[in-house]
Amino acid sequence: METMLNVSGLRKSFGGVTATDNVNLEVEQGELHAIIGPNGAGKTTLISQLSGALKPDGGTITFRGTDITNRPAHARARLGITRSFQITSLVMEMSVLDNVALAVQARAGHSFRFLRPARSIVSLRQAGLEMLEQVGLAARADDLTVALSHGEHRQLEIAIALATGAQLMLLDEPMAGLGPQESATMITFLKGLKGQRTILLIEHDMDAVFALADRISVLVYGRIIATGSPDEIRNNDDVRHAYLGEE
Repeated sequence: METMLNVSGLRKSFGGVTATDNVNLEVEQGELHAIIGPNGAGKTTLISQLSGALKPDGGTITFRGTDITNRPAHARARLGITRSFQITSLVMEMSVLDNVALAVQARAGHSFRFLRPARSIVSLRQAGLEMLEQVGLAARADDLTVALSHGEHRQLEIAIALATGAQLMLLDEPMAGLGPQESATMITFLKGLKGQRTILLIEHDMDAVFALADRISVLVYGRIIATGSPDEIRNNDDVRHAYLGEE
């Protein structure tokens, strides 16, 4: 299997606090790879470095064989790396379809045609509808985005990530704030994406992680202490002591 993302010796400190401590990580093409760890483990710092929002102090980040360590976030987005969920990218005053159509438009390299709505361009509208169909929001296409539930906003963000043509999706706690039914729906959506996109998932919901992940890496105090299949991680003594507990 091809390695899509390779992280080697990644380091980041804030004052005297080491947030990522010589992190080595490989994400294979087509896999859903989860990063778990206690609060303060460095997960958000790690994903910020991968997305280009934060520059590392040392180490390298390679995407499809290209060194992207010093490339800014917008350059990584053009290569196919999309980060979702921590900061919403939705325009609440626009319709659900308009949000996705704009992402399709940006990917196609079209100008914004001054004030002409993206949805009025038939090809963009059709592509946007296809993305909404994939995430189960086609019936809400004409509704204002502000009218969606929290869980539906998360589904829409996935549609936008798909519309940008993302090859690697960095999902930062997609289950945060979701109720049981919305979490179950999100898990179903992400299962449907497995194999179609490569996903790096940061998540506190262990039920979701063990239901979804092909492999799991455990981050504790800025270091990855174990990587393996869900069963290997569940049965790892070091992981149980450091994070999962004894039960």
